[in-house]
This record gives sequence, C-alpha cells and structure tokens, in this order.
Amino acid sequence: MNICWKRIRPALAALACVGLSGCNWVLLDSKGDVGIAQRDLILICIALMLIVVIPAIVLTFVFAWRYRSGNTKAKYMPDWAHSTKVEIVVWGVPLIIVAVLAVIVWKSTHELDPYKPLDIPGEPLHVEVIATDWKWVFVYPDLGIATVNQLNFPAGQQLAFDITSNSTMNTFFIPQLGGQIYAMAGMRTQLHLVANEQGKFDGMSGNYSGHGFSNMKFVATAMSQPQFDDWVAQVRQSPDQLSFDEFKRLAAPTRKEPVRHFASVEPLLFKKVIDQFIGVGENTAATSGHNAEPKASQE
Repeated sequence: MNICWKRIRPALAALACVGLSGCNWVLLDSKGDVGIAQRDLILICIALMLIVVIPAIVLTFVFAWRYRSGNTKAKYMPDWAHSTKVEIVVWGVPLIIVAVLAVIVWKSTHELDPYKPLDIPGEPLHVEVIATDWKWVFVYPDLGIATVNQLNFPAGQQLAFDITSNSTMNTFFIPQLGGQIYAMAGMRTQLHLVANEQGKFDGMSGNYSGHGFSNMKFVATAMSQPQFDDWVAQVRQSPDQLSFDEFKRLAAPTRKEPVRHFASVEPLLFKKVIDQFIGVGENTAATSGHNAEPKASQE
C-alpha cells in the first residue's frame, strides 16, 4: 500500500497543478476604481479571517504532536475541563473580528453602492444594457447608436449603466472593472463604473440563463477619446437600424451571436423593453379561471 501511494502521490500533485493552471485571477487584477475598492475589501476580509484560521490550523498540529502517546514529558491532566484564559481567547478574538468586519462591510456597502455616481469630474457616458437569449445589447442613448456584444468607451470617463432583461434573469459583470448587477425583466437596475486605463476587459453573465449561457460574453474596450470618436463614426456607417420590431427579432434565442452595429435606435427603446412586462402578472391573474367572476345564470 505504501509503495502504491508513493507512486501515485507525484501524479496527483501534477494533476492538481494542471487544474490550478486554469484558474483566472482577473478579479484581483482590477483596472477601475470600483474594482480596486472591491478587491481591497476582499483581501482585507480574508486577512482578518486568517487571524483565526491560521492559528487554529497550526495549533491542531502542535497539540497533536505535543500530546501524542509517545511524549512522556507532556503533563497528563485527565480531569481538566475549563480555563477562563482559553475561553476568553477562543470567544473574544472571533467576536472582535466579527465586529471589525461588520463595520468595514457596513461602510463599504454605502461607499460602493452601484446606484451611487462616482466622484469623477465630467459628464458620464450613459449606456443602456439589455440582456437577451443569449447576447448583450448595448444602447448609447445620447449618441443614438447601439451594438451587440461590444461595449466601447473612453478610459477615465464614468460609465452610467441602466440594466434590464428581455427574458430570464442574468447578471451584468465585468470582473476587472467591478460590480455584478442583476438584469431582470420589467425592472431597471443601475451601475456606475470607470476604467482607469486603456485595455480590453472580458464581460459576461454570472447567472445561468439557459443553453447559450456559456457563450453570453462580450468585450469591454476602454480607449482614448479620439479612438472612441472614430469608433462611433464607424458605427454610424452601419446600414442597420434598431427599431423595436427589429429588437424583438434580434432577441430570439441564438448562440455565439457575432458583434453587430446599429447606426440608429428607436427612441425610448429601453423603456419599451421594460414596459413589455409591466402588469403582466396582473393581466394573467385577471384572465385566469381562479379569479374570473362567475357568469350570470340565464333564466
């Protein structure tokens, strides 16, 4: 048995290394103010919890070694049952850590409120985000253009997102910039982000929404202002226009939808997508057999 274990152990270690090589640490490689603040919060919470975890792990091995059956020098106390000092440490330290974590989380929850605009000079770039099956539609209401699975913006400029869904619930998530906000049908959520530098950042949905979920991805590109202006001019050269009827055709379930550009967008398209679901539950209840009023009998 020992010989077999010695042969298997290196293979298991190699397999573990291969598995860990697929891990993606982009969440800790933040490139925006919001993402950096969230990363720091994660690291601070981990460090505080390790104050308990590390000593507990170390003492487990220390006690096992010190009080092993072969150590005749260890003091034998079969009737020992209580120590005030031990109780103070065991209960006091975790209580202090929990209190500190509570203060940090309460403070950061208000500072990182996704609905709260960032303290960044200049007008934000407004983007309306619509999750569909299984693609992302981005509408730039101030520019009158729209894209599918492509989000471009100037680096350093605040992004003000309005987010909704045309079908099932999703989450709008750009790990390196921060946030993970639900996209829900008939509802509008908000998010404010910024990219501190130029670059390409992967975006995704973090909520399973069906067969095409794994390919529901997009690229968020932070660029210079001249580059962004050139890109907007390029989008406006597209022959496609995004009316509400065209949006409904676009929203039909597809997988691996390519990037598309729309030179113009029907006014209030985002609101019309939300309004599709307003009162749906009430109308269903009103027309269901359980809530229908009995018909008058004929004499």
